[in-house]
Amino acid sequence: MSAEQLTVAVVGAGGKMGMRVSANLQKSPHDVFYSENSPAGQKRVRAEGRDIAGTEDAVPDADVVILAVPDTVLGVVSEGVVPQMKPGSILLTLDPAAAYAGLLAKRDDVVQAVAHPCHPSVFLERTTKEEWADTFGGQGAPQHVVAAIDEDAPAAARAAAEATIRVIYAPVIEVHWVTVKQLAILEPTLVETVACMVGTLLQEALHEAVHTAGVPEEAAKAMLFGHVQIALTNALRGSNPFSEACEIAIQYGKDTIIREDWKKIFDDSELDGVIAKMLRLDAIKR
Repeated sequence: MSAEQLTVAVVGAGGKMGMRVSANLQKSPHDVFYSENSPAGQKRVRAEGRDIAGTEDAVPDADVVILAVPDTVLGVVSEGVVPQMKPGSILLTLDPAAAYAGLLAKRDDVVQAVAHPCHPSVFLERTTKEEWADTFGGQGAPQHVVAAIDEDAPAAARAAAEATIRVIYAPVIEVHWVTVKQLAILEPTLVETVACMVGTLLQEALHEAVHTAGVPEEAAKAMLFGHVQIALTNALRGSNPFSEACEIAIQYGKDTIIREDWKKIFDDSELDGVIAKMLRLDAIKR
């Protein structure tokens, strides 16, 4: 297996993430097979000039098999795919939930890896229109990726996994290797339970300022968008101290909005609970 020239199979190539990763793989030197079952997905794949391959044709010779399917069906899909994979190949998933929950089919001679994009940083120095337009990543704006792989994976497998990761999420600044559990703590706990929740809270607060308090919408947006920037750079990078009056308002906000025991979301039991909900399971079984 050479990291410079790989055979890659994308299962679920016509879905949202399947289309994203396929777009970058199509431009790479790797040999790529695109597998998609749904007629609508097949139409999207063919519209981009990619041929459809059956899973039974795409998987057996692949060095890396990417499962670009919804988290809730990863377990079932992996049960059909893993038995077809060749010894020494890599099963790459794009989100840690199913891997953390132990839902993926396993074989001793197949390496499991998972890689999730960080998306372009709010602090990224953007210099082109393409970088500014790419808020998600995988197109014009560089991003980091956090990934995990079996602890006993051979060096060649890890190199092949990283090479694939750098292509599907390109342009990539750095691939940060962690454990599956650590990746699950980052996604969902840190970035979905906290950061995305805060994003929706800001949206709701903006709505209240405009539709309940009667502030003109453009004025409210201008004030909020600018202050989100300064709040993040002050809090996360220490660019400037908050004023004394602002610190009082911050503490009022914490006391009013945030529960005192909120940090329990980092407990293992809470992580298991939220991932079980995301995967529509009664509970995660260890």
